[in-house]
Amino acid sequence: MSDPCSNPQRSQAIDAAIGVLDSQLFKALQEPARVAVLRQLLLLGRADVGEIAQQLPQERSVISRHLQQLHEAGIVRVERAGRHRIYEVDGPALMRQFEVILHEMRKLAPFCCPGDGTA
Repeated sequence: MSDPCSNPQRSQAIDAAIGVLDSQLFKALQEPARVAVLRQLLLLGRADVGEIAQQLPQERSVISRHLQQLHEAGIVRVERAGRHRIYEVDGPALMRQFEVILHEMRKLAPFCCPGDGTA
C-alpha cells in the first residue's frame, strides 16, 4: 500500500487549499465585530466611517481599523471624497477570491472527500 503523504499532487492540492483558507479574507471574517461592520456596509451600500459607526457600538477609530483590515483583505474598496473616505463592498474582487477558493477546494476534493463527482 502506498503512502498517501508521498503523492506530490495530493501534497500540492493540500498546500494550495490551506493557502487560501489561511488567507487575509478568512482572517478578516473571523472577527465578529468586523463582520458586523461588513454587514452594516452591505446595508448602507456606500458610506463613510461616521455613517457606518452610527449603528455600531464601537468607536469610530475601531470601525476605521476594521475597515482597513477589510480593505487589505480585498473585501471593501475605498475612495477619497474630500476629507472623507467612502467605503463599499468590492463585489467583483470578493467574487474572484471565492472563485479561487472554490477552484483550490475542487482540486483537493478527490484526495479528501471523494463522492459521486456531481459537486
